[in-house]
Amino acid sequence: MYGADLADVYDAIYRGRGKDYRAEAARVAELIRQRRPDAASLLDVACGTGTHLAFFGEEFGHVAGLELSADMLAVARDRLPDVELHQGDMRDFRLDATFDAVTCLFSSIAYMETEDELTAALGRMAAHLSPGGVLIVEPWWFPEDFIDGYVAGHVVTVDGRTIARVSRTVRDGGRSVMDAHYVVASADSGVRHFTVNHANTLFPRKVYEAAFERAGLEVDHLEGGLSGRGLFRGVRTG
Repeated sequence: MYGADLADVYDAIYRGRGKDYRAEAARVAELIRQRRPDAASLLDVACGTGTHLAFFGEEFGHVAGLELSADMLAVARDRLPDVELHQGDMRDFRLDATFDAVTCLFSSIAYMETEDELTAALGRMAAHLSPGGVLIVEPWWFPEDFIDGYVAGHVVTVDGRTIARVSRTVRDGGRSVMDAHYVVASADSGVRHFTVNHANTLFPRKVYEAAFERAGLEVDHLEGGLSGRGLFRGVRTG
């Protein structure tokens, strides 16, 4: 789970790298309206610090978020004091509401360790869709697209802090395992270092599609997506 150290620098890292949350939210909204033109409400599952959710609020009349990490959720609550935010696990959450759209971005779905967990998570998201509602999921890499031993590094300076992030990701059976090291420096607090480990499942495309179908969703796969990993779009039928 994402802890306080990562929550503290998460937005700064991606802001410094130029991630355009507004444009991504607008693109996702467009994909939703292609299948549900009258969509007026959205639930963002694994909403993190709420940055996408803030811009979804400009696209839809009612938005809400779900996040497992209490530390990430605390940042989201500071950012979005008027938005309904819930702490919960995507595999078993139950809210007393349905939505015209549900999203799960930034490859958060790949923290599911097995096909059963993937099916459970997509089933809970589908259960929170109104009839005809749309689910948008950003997957992790498919096995054939993953680069074993991939190394990345970034240094950003945001709000008086310089943050370096260096990572290496390797294949471990059917998973990718990333070790990410962060160094954070500022004039006031000096220099600190911490590490974060991520284990993400390399589900094949057909496994995602079968899980969508088991959840009662008509699914299509959209190449490219937001970060080159594509997007799945499911529509609740019946």
